[in-house]
Amino acid sequence: MTLEELDVAVEAGRIDTVVIAFTDMQGRLQGKRLTARYFLEEVAGHGAEACDYLLAVDVDMNPVDGYAMSSWEHGYGDLVLQPDLSTLRPVPWQEGAVLVLADLRWHDGRDVAASPRQILRHQLARLAEHGWTAHVGTELEFVVYHGTYEDAWRRGYRDLTPANLYNVDYSLLGGARVEPLLRRIRNEMTGAGMYVESAKGECNRGQHEIAFRFAEALRTCDDHALYKTGAKEIAAQEGMSLTFMAKPDEREGNSCHIHLSLRDRYGTPVMAGEGPHGLSPEGAGFIAGQLACMRELTLLYAPNINSYKRYQPGSFAPTAIRWGLDNRTCALRLVGRHSSLRIENRVPGGDVNPYLAVAAMIAAGLHGIENGLEPGDPCDGNAYGMSGGPVVARTLREALDDWEASPLPAAVLGDEVAAHYAHYARSELAAYERAVTDWELFRGFERL
Repeated sequence: MTLEELDVAVEAGRIDTVVIAFTDMQGRLQGKRLTARYFLEEVAGHGAEACDYLLAVDVDMNPVDGYAMSSWEHGYGDLVLQPDLSTLRPVPWQEGAVLVLADLRWHDGRDVAASPRQILRHQLARLAEHGWTAHVGTELEFVVYHGTYEDAWRRGYRDLTPANLYNVDYSLLGGARVEPLLRRIRNEMTGAGMYVESAKGECNRGQHEIAFRFAEALRTCDDHALYKTGAKEIAAQEGMSLTFMAKPDEREGNSCHIHLSLRDRYGTPVMAGEGPHGLSPEGAGFIAGQLACMRELTLLYAPNINSYKRYQPGSFAPTAIRWGLDNRTCALRLVGRHSSLRIENRVPGGDVNPYLAVAAMIAAGLHGIENGLEPGDPCDGNAYGMSGGPVVARTLREALDDWEASPLPAAVLGDEVAAHYAHYARSELAAYERAVTDWELFRGFERL
């Protein structure tokens, strides 16, 4: 939707609300609902304001001490939400509403360095120096439950009823159980300007996936963030709930496989070539960079305590940092041929912040290309059963240790970003270590 089309719709009474939003550290949309006339007259050209603590809170919205950009000592001032008018679009599941995504800036015009969208923009600018763009697709899995989010909260998230009671991977019968919800999500995401490809069942009880067509990286990440929020809102309107958390139970977790390819300014594939496995030297270097940087950048692929519980042998979530040709046991899977050749990163889960993960993949790939790294031979066989070689970090603490021990995050992302997201991980670890879990109570209340 253009600004002119919005103006016409407002005059006609079809639109009365503009949601201005940005994606926070946790990958959630935050922002305000504005009257459409106020947006057109004041905000479209000048931006809106929001408290800078929005990039310095935990998942419960508690302010966290220790962030350089936002603190009690700095008075928790405002930052500017500068609307990116190219993202203006209808929100079909909210009556009379449109949404626009914003870039975060300080009042002097500087980018807010820790903003996920600005982090990705920085890496895209590095790609552009080579004359390249990144095309990305994200595959998000989720588990659907009967009952509302409020019901689940009151139950302590125990004894929930999944929408399917058995494995419905590729099952049309299983998908039909929740087709009214899935159809509504598909259609209303289409109405929000997304190109929906398909929906299918997955392995866990009540688990499904809706796939979207790839697009340029920033557009894909924008769509991803809106889709996650919108799918939850639509489920709530239907009296149901769904979760994207990486490991909601002890069965298969929710993944977010990220597919990425590069194109030059003429649209020619950069990674495809005449070398082994159909790769160009740049393609080989890009894969090598993913492998070399995986441990140091895992914090951006697996940002939460729960993220690491996906990595179990035989679960379709990776444990070995290896690459393979159409091999789903590896952390990195090379897929497609010629113009469709791309790398699939299988490490991220459904809880990932897409901007951060794609930024990490680009940074890692450029590291490999610029340093002439080679990926070695692809894994032929079951990577779960192979000994030796690096493995995916097992815990958030392990990933944080790798992040802080390496100069790479600061070198490719900047000192401020590296320090900011290290502090986020430390804060999550501290909160977890203070918590008393159900597991501890059930094991120890009487018997210890």
